[in-house]
Amino acid sequence: MVQKILIVDDEPNIVISLEFLIKKEGFAVAVANDGEEALSKVAEFAPDLILLDVMMPKKSGFEVCEALRADPAQAGLKIIMLTAKGRDTEMAKGLALGADAYMTKPFSTKDLIGRIRDVLAA
Repeated sequence: MVQKILIVDDEPNIVISLEFLIKKEGFAVAVANDGEEALSKVAEFAPDLILLDVMMPKKSGFEVCEALRADPAQAGLKIIMLTAKGRDTEMAKGLALGADAYMTKPFSTKDLIGRIRDVLAA
């Protein structure tokens, strides 16, 4: 069964790059461009994992993560937060809200795919 990944980011160039990379690895992909759209896409697409940008309009990645973790129906959903903010306090906040992993932009595609596979296997 093909695993599904939801990309949530408001930067078009990042979305295009991530979508290409993840499809090439054999995953099914859907995209949301802001936090509110992310929550509705989770309901309709039922992803196995979300790549979730932190800094977005309408709802931040932190708010999306918190909302998903408060929903018992999403208990098994894996979340990798992606951000340009690499401060330890930001990372600690993301993990405290329930993210499975946290990666700082820029990252190598090899590292990202490795992290995706590790989180999905956990």
